[in-house]
Amino acid sequence: MHLLKLIALLTLAIFGTSCTTTGGVRQSGGAETIPSDKALAFPPPGGPAIVNVVERRHGNDVEQMISLSTSSTVPGQNFVKVLFLAVSGSTPGLGSTPYKMISEAEIAREIAATIPGVRLSRSATFVQNTYGPFGYAAGRSRAGDTCLYAWQQIRAGRSTPAQQRNFSMVQVRLRLCDARATERQLLSTVYGYTIAGGFEGESLNPYGTPRGADALLGRPGDPIYPDVGGYRNSQMAIGYEARTTAVRPAIVNHRTVIQPKAVTVAPPQAVGPHIALPDPQGGTPQTGAVTAPAQISGQGQRGTMGTNGIVVPSPDCIGDAGTTAACRK
Repeated sequence: MHLLKLIALLTLAIFGTSCTTTGGVRQSGGAETIPSDKALAFPPPGGPAIVNVVERRHGNDVEQMISLSTSSTVPGQNFVKVLFLAVSGSTPGLGSTPYKMISEAEIAREIAATIPGVRLSRSATFVQNTYGPFGYAAGRSRAGDTCLYAWQQIRAGRSTPAQQRNFSMVQVRLRLCDARATERQLLSTVYGYTIAGGFEGESLNPYGTPRGADALLGRPGDPIYPDVGGYRNSQMAIGYEARTTAVRPAIVNHRTVIQPKAVTVAPPQAVGPHIALPDPQGGTPQTGAVTAPAQISGQGQRGTMGTNGIVVPSPDCIGDAGTTAACRK
């Protein structure tokens, strides 16, 4: 009996505890969306624009998927994926995320997953941007869209574990597809993107030691020209000869004075069909071509007489000029 009572009491205790358990949901420390200005990498000025940024943290490592604006019929989203691998424990160069060396098979799987249905050809040309060498593959879809996939690993070099220098690294992936852009235009994004993050420890800097100034700066005997190749390979020459300059027109009141050109006017000719002209004496009308008006010569050229006997005053005798003695005659 005592055993049965003990079992009953334990059963009630278990059910009582389960009834008091809350059903709340606890958010895990996985991926989260962060503002665009917190991105660890940015496309070059002019785009493509950042749509959103999803960040994942794995211990000391940080991974960001930076989605970019996409104008393409190819399924998928353009993006810049950046992964910061920090130093963890006694294994320099490896953080909490297992490090995988870039391989042909891995890149092929990434391309097939991010750009499905488009055949890309890997470029055999050695290229590098401001962060070092990178690889890329490009191709066109059946609809004519241009696609590019690029990959890069940024790491300064190797050092002994005791020095603990330059062991961290950054891995970058870029997926770009566009219906109007060319391969060169998409490739310019790989050359122009900027990494806006780094590790707190200066000794873990994956970009290497900053390069010093050029040894030619300030040294006598080594002129530096504003263009590549010096004056021998450019339009810049040492010395110059005086050259005749073109005469410019005079400027009056900030306006160019243009001298009028002489215009030659041909004398009037007989034109038109034969028409009847009235006789000034009331006789029979005369028939003939219209001829040029006759000039009345005299001091001041007072007027011109046409074929119909009407005297047309000279322009010199119109208005106030008509009061002159020559016009009164």
